[in-house]
Amino acid sequence: MARTRLRHPPASASATARRRFRKRAGLDDGELTALADDVDALPAAGWCAGAVVAAGRGPYLAVEHATGWALRYAAYDPAAGHGVELPPEAWLPMRTDTLFDLASVTKVFTALAALQQYERGALELDAPAARYARAGTGAPDHGITVRQLLTHTSGLRPELPLYTYNTAEHAELLWAEQPLDDPGRSRRYSDLNLLLLQLVLTQVAGRPLDALVRDGITKPLGMAATRFRPPRGWRARTAATEDQRKPWAKLNRGLVHGRVHDENAYAMGGVAGHAGLFSTARDLAVLCRTLLGGGAYGTARILAPSSVELLLEPPGLGVEVGARWFMGELGERAAGHTGFTGTSMVLDPATDTFLVLLANTVHPVRRPADSAPRAQAATRLAQAVRAART
Repeated sequence: MARTRLRHPPASASATARRRFRKRAGLDDGELTALADDVDALPAAGWCAGAVVAAGRGPYLAVEHATGWALRYAAYDPAAGHGVELPPEAWLPMRTDTLFDLASVTKVFTALAALQQYERGALELDAPAARYARAGTGAPDHGITVRQLLTHTSGLRPELPLYTYNTAEHAELLWAEQPLDDPGRSRRYSDLNLLLLQLVLTQVAGRPLDALVRDGITKPLGMAATRFRPPRGWRARTAATEDQRKPWAKLNRGLVHGRVHDENAYAMGGVAGHAGLFSTARDLAVLCRTLLGGGAYGTARILAPSSVELLLEPPGLGVEVGARWFMGELGERAAGHTGFTGTSMVLDPATDTFLVLLANTVHPVRRPADSAPRAQAATRLAQAVRAART
């Protein structure tokens, strides 16, 4: 099963055929129907403008469903407190193949690239990150290890306003950062961890991060819709994000559509270790299937099973493990990540299940974080497994 590609019913499949397909997957049809219904309700509830959900078990992609709008608003009106709608004929409906700005889900790919360098012997997880600094940077050695970058135990602050500096200064600023407390002492989620890891990877591999992700992950897995800096021609099938303006955003960019949302990633040219990738629900389902299969998918292998175990072992390397706040009732060993723009993916090795929920929750403006719909969707999947057993 490790090398089995995803299977899915044809779009023309009858309701009866879909039920049989889900039964073969060991998933309850009623719970999966309720999962799609729950997602359908999210735009009207104000959680997002639109969403796509993909879920399955083993090689079976049992749910692939889109709802709402990929593009609906031209701007945000702060005085009125709501979005300014485009003419209805300009709205873009959400489709199952809509591309999303993954935001922090990008961190998973950076972690995979790091483990590939670890397998090649070019990177040691417990070595000081400063060992891999480019010669002449004068990078101080604070004792932060590569593993601590991946587990967010470096002691670094959550973020640094790189968008206020020239691009040439970014590396020096990142290496000069002082931990707020002793590395390894406690966990503090920080974008700086994956930005520093990006510098490490560029140095040890001699290639930029986008090339490492393309050649080491997306190309061998056939994830043709996953990339940094999507071409302008993809914009018509990309979910819009925010009307970025101060004071609620950090830059004045207007409506962000087809370009990276994160301000630091934007300042770095769209390629960053913490954000910047665009992808689809189907492509992320392939990645989930690959990890559940021990690093292999079809004829491709991107990681050894032992490296996948390292990735998914608590507390996780570049992934969250057992995070019920967005994983709901999936198992304690479930692993995944969320993104600020409304994206998430989670996989559960115990039940061989996966769930991808992509939404444009920041269209037309960012909202307070709310992962309750993500947790509810994951719980529906867990219930689908349990109900199928009875």
